[in-house]
Amino acid sequence: MLRTHTCGELRISDVNKEVILSGWVQRTRDKGGMIWIDLRDRYGITQLMLEEGKTNPEIIAQARNLGREFVVQASGVVTERFAKNDKMATGDIEIKLTGLTVLNPAKLPPFQIEDKTDGGDELRLKYRYLDLRRDIVRKNLELRHKVAQQTRLYMDAQRFIEVETPVLIKSTPEGARDFVVPSRMNPGEFYALPQSPQTFKQLLMVSGFDRYYQIVKCFRDEDLRADRQPEFTQIDCEMSFVTQEDILQMFEGLIRHLFKAVKGLDLPTVERMTYATAMKKYGSDKPDLRFGMEFVELKGDADVVSGKNFGLFDTAELVVGICAKGCAEYTRKQIDELTEWVKRPQIGAKGLIYARYNADGTIKSSVDKFYSEEDLKKWAEAFGAEPGDLMLILAGEGNKTRKQLNELRLEMGSRLGFRNPDEYKALWVVDFPLLEYGEEEQRWFAMHHPFTSPKPEDIPLLSTDLGSVRANAYDMVINGTEVGGGSVRIFQRPLQMQMFEILGFTPEEAKAQFGFLMEAFEFGAPPHAGIAFGFDRLCSIFGGVDSIRDFIAFPKNNSGRDVMIDSPSTIDQKQLDELKIATNA
Repeated sequence: MLRTHTCGELRISDVNKEVILSGWVQRTRDKGGMIWIDLRDRYGITQLMLEEGKTNPEIIAQARNLGREFVVQASGVVTERFAKNDKMATGDIEIKLTGLTVLNPAKLPPFQIEDKTDGGDELRLKYRYLDLRRDIVRKNLELRHKVAQQTRLYMDAQRFIEVETPVLIKSTPEGARDFVVPSRMNPGEFYALPQSPQTFKQLLMVSGFDRYYQIVKCFRDEDLRADRQPEFTQIDCEMSFVTQEDILQMFEGLIRHLFKAVKGLDLPTVERMTYATAMKKYGSDKPDLRFGMEFVELKGDADVVSGKNFGLFDTAELVVGICAKGCAEYTRKQIDELTEWVKRPQIGAKGLIYARYNADGTIKSSVDKFYSEEDLKKWAEAFGAEPGDLMLILAGEGNKTRKQLNELRLEMGSRLGFRNPDEYKALWVVDFPLLEYGEEEQRWFAMHHPFTSPKPEDIPLLSTDLGSVRANAYDMVINGTEVGGGSVRIFQRPLQMQMFEILGFTPEEAKAQFGFLMEAFEFGAPPHAGIAFGFDRLCSIFGGVDSIRDFIAFPKNNSGRDVMIDSPSTIDQKQLDELKIATNA
């Protein structure tokens, strides 16, 4: 070993020990008669000390030639520091150097290897191996390791078996776009990388492996954002002979275990909410429950706004709003800014109506011309508003308006400091619609995937009212982020074939793509259900940040490129010829 200790483990109890440390030079401070070197490794930082007249002059000369990120071996004696640093774990001691060896010099790094670095995102991604030296990034990967470790401990204790499924599989058109891989031995034919191990885990249930899980890489060729990467990781799970309730109990247990083991927190009660309720109260199937501001309909189930000659409200399908507590003091400038915010193309609202409930009990609104004080009091009553509150209202087509108000609700929650990353509210959303209608394509799509079972009591509706069929599906939502989702699966061939027919598959197409699964169902498929958690998303929630990129060792940028290795890239014409591929590039 090139070291006796790490740079993070020596303490005051180690004084007078002769030690050898190895690591990277974080910084040097030369005060003439004294030189200090901060030596860093994965475990921490230890201060090295050299003193004119006491330290070998050759070692002092070496020290003065050290640069940032030089890899060195340092030997010496542990001594008590005169000026202690209580912000460092090793802050009570330093090493009086007796030997110094440069193991490898280093070029000056393109950005500072500090928590508060001067490197931008693209630069740090290009030199990710340097970025990973930063303590803050290293801790993210340590957290990821712990989440994986604790997941395996929990699943093993629940008698799940970890099974690897193939990475080279068959392309399917449903869902996101596939990444495809050409086969040299089968010219003109392609593998696909799995978007999820869905069919394989169902086949494992047919095989009798009644409790399966896998921490597995998945691949989707889709547009990227902070919580998406072209390759990502799932905790993929499936169980046989279970109901939806069994799944919810089992995997609520997993989430509780992870919060306790990783964060030291007892997760509050996990609420349950139907999809219909979530959309009605929050305009989202993944509501953030860290704060209230539930939607109040002024025109919907009841109507307290029509018939006052205000055309926008009279013609709107839905008039709905939120009550921002204590915000009546918002200035006209602040409200105008909010109005412009909701009118942005990303939101798409045409305007914003407000009613200010003043401290003196009067109500001032942007539509005073049409509504009397008495009318506005009815609004306040509907909102449960009190003096000092601000009512913010949108109007228009139902679903679109709810989505717009959801964005406004989240924005107000952020502005008012209600979305604390250290506070956690988990939620099960259940009873999703089985299908959704694509207006452009003029056909029905599976809201989850084609293998999701309808609720047994809704199966007759498959022949009469597709839009009303509910799925035996469920999502786990934490702080307004979907972290996992799953469903009870179809396990009988006739129902699965009916589902394919509804989704527009011809019998030939269904057989070509999923014939192996249909055949398997005829050999005694058990009732089964499953769920998959976004592993990277869970890590980012535990880490208190929005981006999953921070918890992936070598992530892609927003264009799906690895700027460090410059991938994707062109390949040699000889390889293309071997694969029988012609390009238009």
